[in-house]
Amino acid sequence: MDDMLKDFVVEALELATNVEEHLLTLERNPGDLNTLNAVFRSFHTIKGGAGFMNLPAMVSACHLTENLFDALRTGQVPVTPIAIEAALQASGFVADQLDELANGAQPESLSAMPASLEDILTSAIEGKTEAPAAAPAVAAAAVTSVTAVSTVGDDGLDWNALYLAVVPAGTVPELTVASVAPTVTAEAAPAAAAAKPAEANKPWDGVDRRGGGDKQGGALKEDSIRVDAVKLDTLLEVAGESVQAANQASVLLEKLAQFPVEGHAATLMAALAETLNRASRYSTELQRATLATRMQPVGKLFQKFPRLVRELAKDLGKDVELQIEGAETEVDRVVVDSLYDPLVHMLRNSLDHGIEEAAVRAKSGKPAKSTILLKAWQEASSVMIELSDDGKGMDGQQLRAKAISKGLISDNAAQTQEEMLQLVFLPGFSTKEVANSVSGRGVGMDVVKTAVEKHRGAITIDSVLGSGTRFSIRLPIELSIVPTMLVRSSDAALALPMAVVQRVVELPEEFEQVGGAPVLRDQGRPLPVRSLAGALAYEVGVEKVGIVIAAPQPYILSVGMVEGTADLVIKPMTAITVPGIAGTARSAEGELVLVVGLSFLLDGCRSTPRLAA
Repeated sequence: MDDMLKDFVVEALELATNVEEHLLTLERNPGDLNTLNAVFRSFHTIKGGAGFMNLPAMVSACHLTENLFDALRTGQVPVTPIAIEAALQASGFVADQLDELANGAQPESLSAMPASLEDILTSAIEGKTEAPAAAPAVAAAAVTSVTAVSTVGDDGLDWNALYLAVVPAGTVPELTVASVAPTVTAEAAPAAAAAKPAEANKPWDGVDRRGGGDKQGGALKEDSIRVDAVKLDTLLEVAGESVQAANQASVLLEKLAQFPVEGHAATLMAALAETLNRASRYSTELQRATLATRMQPVGKLFQKFPRLVRELAKDLGKDVELQIEGAETEVDRVVVDSLYDPLVHMLRNSLDHGIEEAAVRAKSGKPAKSTILLKAWQEASSVMIELSDDGKGMDGQQLRAKAISKGLISDNAAQTQEEMLQLVFLPGFSTKEVANSVSGRGVGMDVVKTAVEKHRGAITIDSVLGSGTRFSIRLPIELSIVPTMLVRSSDAALALPMAVVQRVVELPEEFEQVGGAPVLRDQGRPLPVRSLAGALAYEVGVEKVGIVIAAPQPYILSVGMVEGTADLVIKPMTAITVPGIAGTARSAEGELVLVVGLSFLLDGCRSTPRLAA
């Protein structure tokens, strides 16, 4: 794909996604003129770029939808369900074509606009209240010319102005696309032509007279540029290594300073220390600035879901409203990209399993319309993403019985409520007796857990029978750099994510015993004590220090010693898989450090939920 087409696809995809969000808002507030205008502008802008890129089917769909919203915003036709449905179908068609282009398809290989889409758009423009019946395919309409108009996206290129700038007027034929109900009538055409400046018919002299620019008469100043993600990843890796190198150099300088130096050598040592401090400061700033370029608001992801929920709810015959909070919360772009599929599975699960039918909700005294809340916020060095519903909740005993009947666990496994709820993450687990188009095939929630843990995250469940269910995902804000506590157990250098570390306590010589397991009272509550070395299958030595872990079921992790804290550049383990270890890093002294996984700690130092006896 050439650079200009790539730029258009990126800009148009963002506009198409925003259109869906606007349309769902408009469905709730039909009289919102600002939203009507916003949708009109989006299709207008996409049409301009599509015309420049010679994408006739996209031009046709956008042109008809533009006509529809021109009629809606001027009050010629009312905002009806068919109008919303027609616009959603047009948006979906445009997005599908853009996705094909993004995946490498050539413009000439794209399909024509479906006749069904043209029919429903035409019906909406005519003010009809019902969608047209399916009709047999008809021959393609005649070809007509469409005059390009200036279109500027919210933050994109002015595609038509660009076209006019690079192609001198009168040197090429007018752009032609498949016929779509034109907005300019035959009577109005002469007037429109007369309104063009006389200069428009002269050959282009190379001067951009579109206005704007700075005081020196130059081109408009751009506030942003696009950089390939691979280049950013490489830059981040180099920045991280520079910080590590600076830290190691500082440690070496401290050790060197223990030896006596005099005269000129002492002066050089002082200058070296100052230079190293400056280099360390700049390398840290470089690292932070590079990290900032990778951060994206989760709203870019969240805005894809309102239409999904709307369509699924309609298929299931349920009345559901999706509420979104914290869309401005920022997280690493890799996390944003990887969360789409997990959240889709969770929304499907909530809609199909969690939300009751309207009649059932009425009997329970609940409103007919159910609510799903998708929420994000920053908590220390983590991003929390929460998806909750006001549905029927989860019955732990029922989950356990189903897992036993499927042979997924033994008869005496999963005794606590927490362990019962974790059963939904087992591969092959489903409470549906018969699969439908949404769920019931025993796939989905295990994929969610795997995807979250892949990015050193963790997912927990909280559910109250009859009231609803809440899924909470904790993810590091930055994937490559993690604030950690450095510890040592069985002579192994280990790092624990600070996101789950509450405090450090001293361990006694002897512990209380509950059920044969050691327990220590912390702030008045009895917490189980678990050995980090033992959990990692190391030889357990003397462990006199305890770390209170903030897990769903808090506990104390015993270690040999605590050596401090550090922000480590984490590298995932790709060649081998070690239970409980998420990656490796280098300490300031250059020593290899094993980073303990966040989900491993939140699961109570167990690689998987404790399901076996």
